Amino acid sequence: QVRLVESGGGLVQPGGSLRLSCAASGSIINVYTMGWYRQAPGKEREFVAAISWSGGSTTYADSVKGRFTVSRDNAKNTVYLQMNSLKPEDTAVYYCNAATNADHYWGQGTQVTVSS
Repeated sequence: QVRLVESGGGLVQPGGSLRLSCAASGSIINVYTMGWYRQAPGKEREFVAAISWSGGSTTYADSVKGRFTVSRDNAKNTVYLQMNSLKPEDTAVYYCNAATNADHYWGQGTQVTVSS
């Protein structure tokens, strides 16, 4: 089992920045990828970014490339999502995800609202 706790969401103006954190606990040794997904009202959950837990390779959705950066701190079992140049269309609940060979685990989500 892997437990994920997100933090760092909030209200920000267009063009602003936020950093989300996701602290993982439990069977971290089995995790090979951690990522971020988001779900806007009335829409399906969509992939945002992911990072491999060992090598640190990253992938991004086209909609966030050049604006968002995913990183990890293995010593703290924490993954981050730095979000810059935020747009109103980035408004969503952001979820942290951890993938093992056997399962996917999700955090409870954190709300990000981009509005003036």
